[in-house]
Amino acid sequence: MAVNAAAQPQTNCQETKIIGDMMKQKLASTILLTVLMVSACTFVGAASASTSDDWPMFRADLNHTGAASTAPATTNSVLWQFDAGIPLGSSVAVVEDKIYVGTNNGAVYCINAGDGAQIWKVSLRQGYNAAISSSIAVADGKLYFGCYNGAVYCLDAATGEQLWHYATNDSVQSSPAVSNGHVYIGSWDGNVYCLDAATGNKLWNYSTGALVDSSPAVADGKVYFGSADKNVYCLNADTGAKIWSYATGGIIQSSPAVVDGYVYIGSHDYNVYCLNADTGKKVWNYQEQNLVDSSPAVANGFVYVGSGVLDETADKNVYCLNATTGEKVWSYQTGDGIYSAPAVVGDYVYIGGWDGNLYCLKAKDGTNVWTYTTQNHVSASPAVSKGIVYITSWDHNIYALGTKAQNTSSVSLPTWLIGAAAAIVIVVIVVAVLVFTLKRKQKR
Repeated sequence: MAVNAAAQPQTNCQETKIIGDMMKQKLASTILLTVLMVSACTFVGAASASTSDDWPMFRADLNHTGAASTAPATTNSVLWQFDAGIPLGSSVAVVEDKIYVGTNNGAVYCINAGDGAQIWKVSLRQGYNAAISSSIAVADGKLYFGCYNGAVYCLDAATGEQLWHYATNDSVQSSPAVSNGHVYIGSWDGNVYCLDAATGNKLWNYSTGALVDSSPAVADGKVYFGSADKNVYCLNADTGAKIWSYATGGIIQSSPAVVDGYVYIGSHDYNVYCLNADTGKKVWNYQEQNLVDSSPAVANGFVYVGSGVLDETADKNVYCLNATTGEKVWSYQTGDGIYSAPAVVGDYVYIGGWDGNLYCLKAKDGTNVWTYTTQNHVSASPAVSKGIVYITSWDHNIYALGTKAQNTSSVSLPTWLIGAAAAIVIVVIVVAVLVFTLKRKQKR
């Protein structure tokens, strides 16, 4: 069959136009889809509580691992120290290059993490009843913590303005965990409370047989904590219904770490326990030489924990245990008992002692890398961010130890800006690829 040669160019033009229209539609759809996907990712990122360099709550995360992927502090050089004028027992939170901490006279500070400059300070009220030993949790631009006066507070992280408070029936020294819009915290009235993070309204409470100092960990829809009634508890995070409890031989002030389906916690019966997170069945226990108030840190298949508190027979050791078997890997003796919980970053373990020292140990064998001596007891737990370790002391000071070269706090960018830049880059790449493809189609 003969083909009309004169009609061929017109046919090619029509095909090219059709292809071009299809490519334009595909381009528009792809750009729209990309923008929506990146916008969603940006929103999720902006709503998240922290970045890998943040230490937003007691024990660093909801599982209370006590471990972070940020850069370690390899020296004990003092970058700055901040005098709060009163003994400090609360551990600091570090979020977006700001430090948040409560004091023993009811003050809450926001401090620049890079230079120690005060950004703001608010006071709940003066006096012993306003002491804050609960460590602050930071989530969605808000601060959450308990107070000796029995209240749980929520403040605006930018200004310190009080947004709400909820009154329990006794002192609150437990540190809160904030997850999925819920605040979980223990009280000396024997209850663990679940509060609405936005309003402070009580959603549920669970009553144990004695005071709750232990700070709840949240994992896989469950809440884990210990009580002075000697039990470890696992509750449904949504309803507060008890899933299981495990009885130890002593009161529990230690806070649990939940890692890879196991719960690790200390007890006043001198033992560190490993329990099955689903059933509460004991997997192993390791007996130390004194009370275990220190909360375990778990990283890379090992459990790190201190022992011995406030008496002449204090154990004084930091222990490293095999997370699977409970066998002792190493121990390091300090100068007094240990209430502080360890922080693990990279190859280093950081822990405070009642002897006033902050210790940096090699994670693999317990070798002392460096020690920094404060002028009074250290009961708080260290927080590590961007090569700096932050610790409070009863000598009234907050210390920042590390090297300035690793501190990049002055160059922090907002999450939404990073997300927006990523969206622009992705759109440009998609457009370039589609234009290149369209031109190749037109040349054929």
